[in-house]
Amino acid sequence: MSLPSLASPGALAGTPSLTRQQKATIIVRLLQSEGVELSLKGLPEDIQIALSQQMAGMRYIKRDTLQAVVSEFVGELDDLGLHFPRSMRGTLEAIGETISDTAAAHLRRTAGVKSEGDPWERIGAMDVEQLLPIFLEEAIEIASVALSKLDVSKSAEILGKIPGERARRIAYATSHTGSVAPKTVRKIGETLLMQFDSEPPKAFDSGPVERVGAILNFSAAKTRDGVLEGLFEEDEEFGEAVKKAIFTFANIAGRVEPRDVPKIARDADNDQLIMALAFAGKKEEESKSSEFILSNMSQRMAAQLKDEIDAMGKIKESDGEAAMGHVVSVIRDLQTVGEIQLKVEGEDDEDEE
Repeated sequence: MSLPSLASPGALAGTPSLTRQQKATIIVRLLQSEGVELSLKGLPEDIQIALSQQMAGMRYIKRDTLQAVVSEFVGELDDLGLHFPRSMRGTLEAIGETISDTAAAHLRRTAGVKSEGDPWERIGAMDVEQLLPIFLEEAIEIASVALSKLDVSKSAEILGKIPGERARRIAYATSHTGSVAPKTVRKIGETLLMQFDSEPPKAFDSGPVERVGAILNFSAAKTRDGVLEGLFEEDEEFGEAVKKAIFTFANIAGRVEPRDVPKIARDADNDQLIMALAFAGKKEEESKSSEFILSNMSQRMAAQLKDEIDAMGKIKESDGEAAMGHVVSVIRDLQTVGEIQLKVEGEDDEDEE
């Protein structure tokens, strides 16, 4: 609930012995004493401060005075037909959900509307890819303040994605952020938020490479190979990027850590796992991954799975592809929640060099 009329010249003018500010304070205190959850955050900060100071200076109000103040307040409410927000911020709060994100961002930008609350809370909730431009494009001093305001794990991840020399300069500049005034830190956060809000909303959460890669992950091998061949013919660079984004059953042996195999076996449907291992074991590219999974689980479980694999008859191509897709999906889900981390293709070879 907000009380905009309490600050207006004509508010509660019928009891001359009290000022408008005192009357407003009486109404606020009365509502609180009756258990009303009253928020004054919608009022300008100077009025919030004035009301608080007035409340601290008042002691006791007689019953007839209280009744007179309440009567005038109720009269003011009865005379009020319709109330409109007095600012663009208030307007956006009232209709923000009914207009497009682009329109709302344009209104915030042109009116210079700042976000309420701590801007760094919103910035800190963004993912690394969203935040990276700050550290690659903004001034070193701005980047150092941002680095100091993020949680340690996110800051470490961001530093790992920045060129070495710039990362060192940002890290060094962070040692001087202790003397930056809180007001300046907040202003930096608000400015960065306005830049983020001014960017047009994206239609997709991920880039084209990731989207095509994700689709081909669950496509049949024949379809996947045909599409990749076509991509290489049309745009070799894009085709190579998509190829690296693809993770199929054949990639398990090269990109899954041996210690993570038991987690995969635990989460996978047992029948689907058996079918996938049996089907992949007879394929040239996928057989290595089948052997990899069986050799990195307990001997007892591996022996049991091998018995069931040997007992399986002929598997239809579509069923085998679906079973391998199921195992790949389980691995992707485990990666998404952070339980496992896939190796970058070829990184072992690079380490050896």
